[in-house]
Amino acid sequence: MPNRKKTDITLDKEALEYHRLAPKGKLAIRATKPLVTQRDLSLAYSPGVAAACREIEADALNASEYTARGNLVGVVSNGTAVLGLGNIGALASKPVMEGKAVLFKKFADIDVFDIEVNETDVEKFCNIVASLEPTFGGINLEDIKAPECFEIETRLRERMNIPVFHDDQHGTAIIASAAMLNALPLIGKNFAEVKIVCSGAGAAAIACLKMFINFGAKRENIIVCDKEGVIYKNRNAGMDQYKAEFANDTDARTLDDAIDGADVFLGLSAADILKPEMVKKMAKNPIIFALANPNPEIRPEQVKAVRSDAICGTGRSDYPNQINNVLCFPFIFRGALDVGATTINEEMKMACSRAIAALAHKEVSDLVATTYVGETLNFGREYLIPKPFDPRLILEIAPEVAKAAMETGVATRPIADMQKYKTQLSHSIYKSASVMEPIIEVAKKQLMRVAFGEGEEEKVLLALQVIVDEKIAYPIIIGRRRVVEKRIEKLGLRLKEGNDYELCDPENDKRYKRYWQLYHDIMGRQGVTMQRAKTVVRTKNTAIGALMLKQGEADAFLCGIVGSHDRHLSHIRDIIGLRENTNNYHSVNVLILENGPLFLADTHVSLNPTSDDLVEIAEHAVEVCESFVITPKVAMMSHSNFGDIKNAETKKVRDAVQILQNKYPSLEVEGEMHADTALSKSLRDSFLANNRLSDTANIFIMPNLDAANIAYNLVKMTAADGFALGPILTGAHMPVHVLTSAARTRGIINMAALAAANA
Repeated sequence: MPNRKKTDITLDKEALEYHRLAPKGKLAIRATKPLVTQRDLSLAYSPGVAAACREIEADALNASEYTARGNLVGVVSNGTAVLGLGNIGALASKPVMEGKAVLFKKFADIDVFDIEVNETDVEKFCNIVASLEPTFGGINLEDIKAPECFEIETRLRERMNIPVFHDDQHGTAIIASAAMLNALPLIGKNFAEVKIVCSGAGAAAIACLKMFINFGAKRENIIVCDKEGVIYKNRNAGMDQYKAEFANDTDARTLDDAIDGADVFLGLSAADILKPEMVKKMAKNPIIFALANPNPEIRPEQVKAVRSDAICGTGRSDYPNQINNVLCFPFIFRGALDVGATTINEEMKMACSRAIAALAHKEVSDLVATTYVGETLNFGREYLIPKPFDPRLILEIAPEVAKAAMETGVATRPIADMQKYKTQLSHSIYKSASVMEPIIEVAKKQLMRVAFGEGEEEKVLLALQVIVDEKIAYPIIIGRRRVVEKRIEKLGLRLKEGNDYELCDPENDKRYKRYWQLYHDIMGRQGVTMQRAKTVVRTKNTAIGALMLKQGEADAFLCGIVGSHDRHLSHIRDIIGLRENTNNYHSVNVLILENGPLFLADTHVSLNPTSDDLVEIAEHAVEVCESFVITPKVAMMSHSNFGDIKNAETKKVRDAVQILQNKYPSLEVEGEMHADTALSKSLRDSFLANNRLSDTANIFIMPNLDAANIAYNLVKMTAADGFALGPILTGAHMPVHVLTSAARTRGIINMAALAAANA
């Protein structure tokens, strides 16, 4: 084994420990239906399962209705070409196939069985895989060496009536084509006119070149090199039928000969094949995609040292323009499975490339920005294609692939309502989407003016672009003009002052005098001098936003992204005040869980509420719950279950329950109780048979701030995967919410919609 870097050896140790941790490997099977009672067993297995069997026997398409087949892909390999490890065998390939399965699940919620086949004979391998068709909705061939991989895929596509996709070929081709679609216009050229030199004639290289031709490249403008040199007409050494397709009528015999005057270099071969002196001979503004892994044919810094005008891409994550198959395979299968495609054809692949290329022109999300800190994320020479963790890939690619499948007649389950399909996909990446639908629809009915206290923050600006695009609200940005404009430009946003947003610059705004005078009028008898009022209105954006709201120059206000919750709330308390018949402010957070939203209160305001405070907190939480068109079911939390522990803390909760039940006879409210009692009807019934909760509680009223905040953050990071909405401030006289520094861009968008809907 060649000498390896210390960092590589360290990574090996970490990777081995990662795979060894219990449970071993990276995959598990999880039941998706309840299997608790005898009735469940009768439905899941005998005798109930026979009904599903009969339906599938009558119509094979019903398999996708009654089984997991429509969302199940087989990742299949014989281990003959695994990563850069070569022919290591089927068993040794299993960690890679498990990894591929994890990526399918992570990025597109597709389930996978990894199938390692101990067979290298093409005919026998195809017989094994083809016999598995009843199990799967699609087959992803992986890490099979050339030229056998071409023959295997061709045969299986002919024999099987489900998508068969060799990712090493077509995944690479799709991503490389997307990058080319964006790179060529940057150098003022197109596919038809460029000279392309390819180093490598394996599965991925041949697939890339064929796809370039589909996009308009001319075969006569392509020169391919392998380890024997240039593939030219009538060459005999090392040839096969697949290489022969690219045999060119040329005098060039080496890569050095071929590269002279080339516009594009495509490398899918070996490290350090392309020398800097060769790059010097390429045409103006060369495109160099050096995709050998782990080490490319030439490193970008070597290219830049001799050609500052070059556009570079590699297969590595530590350089810009990573041409990575994960941008493609989960999402092309998502679209294909969702329409029951019988194959993945050229039109579907090209649709995938175009969708990836188009996404690179859009603003990045905050998830991408925070994942890739310090990288260029605006479309251009160093950002040709999106990043793998861009959550919008599924929204952009899957619908385009599905449409291409329908238009070419290979869809067995066409999608009737494409907009509804896109909405369903958005629910898979933005868990709050389904909860927010009714709120957003209300917000869109009338464009309300929503002010943002931390308008200079990048995640706020990213949110504002979506808010403007989706017509959720008309933003008022509170922030210094010079900072706001610089960051809009840095982020590549399309926001235009006056058209898309209004700016309130604390350093220079015509409202300044009027606002500080109003603030002094409000606070003059609380020790605030005129000078202090002037300073506050110059420096405290929350005070400015609250004054704007009070003056009717904004319809709603959001703040709290920077600084403590209490400090922001103090300005709200001073300027906005409480609504009528309300004793205090409270806060409600919504956790987006798999089985529905959970409302927790009071998570940020009431330190140690009395029984009367708990009643008001519950009333406010019920209002919030009902605004989402959800029937409230209130559980009053305690360390006691229905009186089994008696002390002052449990008594205040018990008293609050009694007040609520007397005041609202039709409201489902119960307590005091433990969290497990609130979540389990059978457990609750065992304590109190005649309790007033008909089902699982969806509102948890906590006995104090510590309990509420700890429970919220614990559930958010474990059961809710960090997906939450809020804090939703209740009790204020006008629509205003104090967020936290943990708010994500999607959370800011959702809270803006809620504030606009409230307004």
